[in-house]
This record gives sequence, structure tokens and C-alpha cells, in this order.
Amino acid sequence: MPAVANATAHLISTSVQHSVRTATVRDDWVGWVVAGRKRLVTPTGLHEFAAGQVFLISRATQWDMINEPGPGGRYIAHIIGFTPPMVELFHDRFGQFAAAAALQGCASSVADEAFTATMNHATAALQDSEASQAVCEHRALEVLLLLAERGLVFAPTSELAWADRVRRLVRQRPQATWALDDIARAFHLSSSTLQRRLAQEGASVSQCVREVRLETAMALLQGSTLQVSEIASRCGYDSHSRFSAAFRERFGFPPSHLRP
Repeated sequence: MPAVANATAHLISTSVQHSVRTATVRDDWVGWVVAGRKRLVTPTGLHEFAAGQVFLISRATQWDMINEPGPGGRYIAHIIGFTPPMVELFHDRFGQFAAAAALQGCASSVADEAFTATMNHATAALQDSEASQAVCEHRALEVLLLLAERGLVFAPTSELAWADRVRRLVRQRPQATWALDDIARAFHLSSSTLQRRLAQEGASVSQCVREVRLETAMALLQGSTLQVSEIASRCGYDSHSRFSAAFRERFGFPPSHLRP
């Protein structure tokens, strides 16, 4: 999943229909369904996005997600995640949208020629390891601006929770051995202070590390052809069986399900 500081781009391409239970969206997402259909399920309703549609999902929300292959046998979607600093940068640059109603939950748009050109432009930069952060941010902002002019604006950000800060740190190297002391040191805190702040949010370091590793594994299974054993290793699991058990417990099916 290529990334810069404030935006990430990745591709989901799978021939297997699968449902991800209680998937937590950490950043604001813009996705483009190229083939197949995506469904978002909540206790209050069902949202469907077919090929040729754009889906927007606001950060800090949870959904049951279903990805269904289309007539051609594949589900394909391009996704860009916009971190809180990127959304804040957008609002700083384009103050004319301050009065616009912020997106709540999810919304849709059409992947017309203007959108696909802008999305492809941004994705190409975000996936280019030699592109500067300035170029990546400029092109990512173009996507947000295009959608804002269609009335779709993500909410301004507030200060990140400590659990989110820990997840963002771990996401940089999910394969590393993340100890409480190491993470506390990165934030210039004592271990007891970090533990206390996470406990106030109902979280812990081990919980955050586990969430990031399994979410990273899901992204790699959906968007790459890596072997399950290689994905397990990249996500910090020395044992294939332990990884498979943890993945099944979290998502309801084993990682091999996405490797037909």
C-alpha cells in the first residue's frame, strides 16, 4: 500500500465474494468501484455501490462491508484514504466550503470522466515512490476539491485520540516488535502515562497493534498476489497458524479464502 504522510492509495482486486464484519474506517475514504459491487451494511440500512460509482466513507465509522465480483468475475475498486491532516489542509486551502454540510456516514457520486481523470492522476502520484510529498498532496487535494464542488465535503478534524496516534505509528512498520516502552518513547511519554491515556479511551497497545496488523493483512490479501505466509510475515506474525487463527477470529473467514 504505497503511502505519503497525508494520503494513501490502494487497489482492491479479488475474484472471491467476501464480507468483512465491523470494519473500522480510520481515515476519510474515497473509492471508485471499477467492477462488481460494494455493499455497506449498518443496523439502520444498506448502501450499495455498483461499477461506475464513487463511494465516500467518513472516518471513525464502522460497517459490515461486502465486496461482490461482477459478471467478469472480479471485484475491483480504487481507494484513497485521506488522513486528518490532509482534510485539515483542504479546509485551510479552500475556506469557501466552511459552510458546507459535512458528510455523515457515507455518500455516493458518479465516476464520470472528470472524476476518473482526477482519481487516476492522484493515484499515480501516490503510488510513485519518487513523487514528492508536495506533488502527492496537490493531486490528492484535487480529488477533494472536485467532490466538494459536488457538495461532498469531509468534516474538519479534531485532535487525534491516543489510540489513533498509536495505530498510525504502528502502521508504518506493522512487522516490527512493538513494545509498550518503544511506543511511549516515540511520543515522549512514560509507559504508565501512555497506558493511562489509552485506558481512558478503552484501548491498549496490544489491541492497537493487533488491529493494525490484521487490517494491513486484509488490504494485502485484497490488493496483492502475495502468498499468505508472506503476508503473515509482513504483518508481524512468525506463525502461519497463529496468523490464520487471529484473522479468522477477526473477520469470520481464514485468509486462504481470498486465495482461491
